[in-house]
Amino acid sequence: VQLQASGGGLVQAGGSLRLSCAASGRTFSSYAMGWFRQAPGKEREFVAAISWNGDSTYYADSVKERFTISRDNAKNTVYLQMNSLKSEDAAVYYCAADQYYSGGSYPTDFASWGQGTQLTVSS
Repeated sequence: VQLQASGGGLVQAGGSLRLSCAASGRTFSSYAMGWFRQAPGKEREFVAAISWNGDSTYYADSVKERFTISRDNAKNTVYLQMNSLKSEDAAVYYCAADQYYSGGSYPTDFASWGQGTQLTVSS
């Protein structure tokens, strides 16, 4: 599966933004999807993930209650709605996919990656 993330930009602290990740291929609905982020000088960190059918979602503690992951299998797209943004949320955000995901939070839990989209948060 090939992934294309979009929707990044400049947002004021406290604001909201929605990222999208469009997937190619007819088997999108068989993949769990995830979002990771990487700030300069830091390791790539888990943000959120969603099961193939959307029944299960997983979040990093740092984004719980603020971010929501969702998917539309008819559109081959996964979303990350980000609310109450903070300066520490600024990073490059990556979407990822895996057919055998079982709830982990490591980059190695996902086999396919898209290019990143930059989120900048101004204070």
